[in-house]
Amino acid sequence: MKKYAVVVAGGSGLRMGTQIPKQFLPLRGKPVLWYTLTAFLEAFDDLEIILVLPKAHMDTGLQILRTTSHPNRIWISEGGETRFHSVKNGLAHIHHHSIVFVHDGVRCLLTTELIHRCYNMAQERGNAIPATTAFDSVRIETIGGNHIVDRNKVRLIQTPQTFYSDLIKAAFEQEYEESFTDEASVVERLGVKIHLAEGDATNIKITRPLDILIAEKILEEREMGV
Repeated sequence: MKKYAVVVAGGSGLRMGTQIPKQFLPLRGKPVLWYTLTAFLEAFDDLEIILVLPKAHMDTGLQILRTTSHPNRIWISEGGETRFHSVKNGLAHIHHHSIVFVHDGVRCLLTTELIHRCYNMAQERGNAIPATTAFDSVRIETIGGNHIVDRNKVRLIQTPQTFYSDLIKAAFEQEYEESFTDEASVVERLGVKIHLAEGDATNIKITRPLDILIAEKILEEREMGV
């Protein structure tokens, strides 16, 4: 079955306190986005990537993809007003029945194992959403204050969120709503049951300067085989 990864890389550097969008920040000598693209290219020999970027940064994205091992398997699409619209723009390039991964470009530490786990579950159940368990205590704020919830029932959602192409493309024909915070929420609106796959604690999202330091340490340990 054909495989596509829609990699959404439309973030800015605001929370990082930099002028450079976080997907282009250097990480052990290479841009954050390079690691994300490489992970998908190495996961499957026949997978193609649709890289969704803001119009102002498409040239930078093109320069990065040319440094990957298989630039001929990466296509660039222009982003939209919101994540929903960016993903929709990326999906418009998919015309075959396939498995589609939708991934945050700044989750640059994803592993082959995680990609394969999501692929296998999506093939079997139609979708697979990686999630990890909450280890901290969790409280919910309400009008009257706040209250604790059972953290054993809380799941922290990650990407790549993985679907049959027919399903996710149909879901993104809906009108945009602010409640659509990720792809699973869009698909769920169709009445589809969402299936959670085991995520990965190292599959962090680069949003703060501290995350770069953590990512560098994780990559260092992987290179050492730790």
